[in-house]
Amino acid sequence: MQVFKEDAVEWLSTLADASVDLVITDPPYESLEKHRKIGTTTRLKVSKASSNQWFQIFPNERFESLLQEVYRVLKKNSHFYLFCDQETMFVIKPIAEKVGFKFWKPIVWDKVTIGMGYHYRARHEYILFFEKGKRKLNDLGVPDILQSKRVYRGYPTEKPVDLLEVLISQSSTEDELVMDPFFGSGSTLVAAKKLNRNYIGCDISDAAHEHFQGRVEK
Repeated sequence: MQVFKEDAVEWLSTLADASVDLVITDPPYESLEKHRKIGTTTRLKVSKASSNQWFQIFPNERFESLLQEVYRVLKKNSHFYLFCDQETMFVIKPIAEKVGFKFWKPIVWDKVTIGMGYHYRARHEYILFFEKGKRKLNDLGVPDILQSKRVYRGYPTEKPVDLLEVLISQSSTEDELVMDPFFGSGSTLVAAKKLNRNYIGCDISDAAHEHFQGRVEK
């Protein structure tokens, strides 16, 4: 159970082939920066009203190299979940299929309450569900809309642990290795530990490491 502070693609390139059982991640994709600049994601702004520090954006042009590495390090017959918005979904899907993943569907995370915005304010986010080889979900009765309240006053774009527990429970078993190359708040790693999975993660941000260390100490 380790965490690293490096560029995600460079770090992934150091890992062995077929060494990870499950990948769940939430990259800081380009469209987040656009929304931040026009004020539709005010909770992500650095301002007097917010203690959040903005993180380094991962450009769309690097997704092919990222997804190639994710595919390589995943074991055969495994799953890969990627959080994103409606814009980035259309960027990611064809690239992931090109490198070898099977795309099953976008899972909808229903955040219960609406967020910022102008046109039909969003209360959901997408989780793209990919497969390498063939692996059956552990519970076929789980729907493709997962309801979990958004995290308030947390780390930027923090995901709720209970939501991540669903994905981990569905696509891994105890003692398997869960990986997140953009761990951010550390929710994926916390959820993995709660469910008796091993975990490994990376984030280039000092703030992410400080935040996660605080969670571990608690």
